[in-house]
Amino acid sequence: MASSKDKVSKTNAARLLDRAGIGYELIPYTVDPDNLAADHVAEELGEDINRVFKTLVLHGEKSGHFVCVIPGNMEVDLKKAAKVAGAKKAEMIHVKELLPLTGYIRGGCSPIGMKKPFPTFFHSSVLDYDFIYVSAGVRGLQLKIDPRQLVQFCGATVAEVATFFE
Repeated sequence: MASSKDKVSKTNAARLLDRAGIGYELIPYTVDPDNLAADHVAEELGEDINRVFKTLVLHGEKSGHFVCVIPGNMEVDLKKAAKVAGAKKAEMIHVKELLPLTGYIRGGCSPIGMKKPFPTFFHSSVLDYDFIYVSAGVRGLQLKIDPRQLVQFCGATVAEVATFFE
């Protein structure tokens, strides 16, 4: 929870991007522990919610764990996500599983630098922007990054994996 840009310390995700020679900006924001939702992050950043992507971890029947990175104003479409992941059905993992599985906590899960690589799927709208925001791996810090470079770095697939909240 950095209070100024001078005091922002690099996260593992940022160091991995540095090693790969990928440009990004670390953008701190004020965390509200009672509201970890993407709309709060977008509001804090003064950005469009469509550019603030959240990283969600799912488990597919027979396919195992996989990651969906979707705009903050959308929710995972479990049927579509399962299909692109090669599963018959999928479900979100329980929040208690997140830290041991990925090394990240809720509200600070980055698609970069998980304990082990998982198949990753970015929502197709990611390619509509010249930059997006994703968690830098801790609450209170976002990566502002070129989505094409991020998708390539993550070895991800771009697909229809989300739908607007009803």
